[in-house]
Amino acid sequence: MDINDLRGFSTVFLMVTFIGLCIWAYSSKRKKAFDEAANLPFADEELNQETMQEEARNG
Repeated sequence: MDINDLRGFSTVFLMVTFIGLCIWAYSSKRKKAFDEAANLPFADEELNQETMQEEARNG
């Protein structure tokens, strides 16, 4: 076994890891979690708007 075998094994390992990561990321089981994470910045804005409205009422 020489360095070229090690390079070949590492290439195959990284390719399998990449394909597995792509399958995990595009899995329909993860869609809900990713959609919630994508909307987190907007949830913060809604919370800030509600706080501002309450402060204006209590003024």
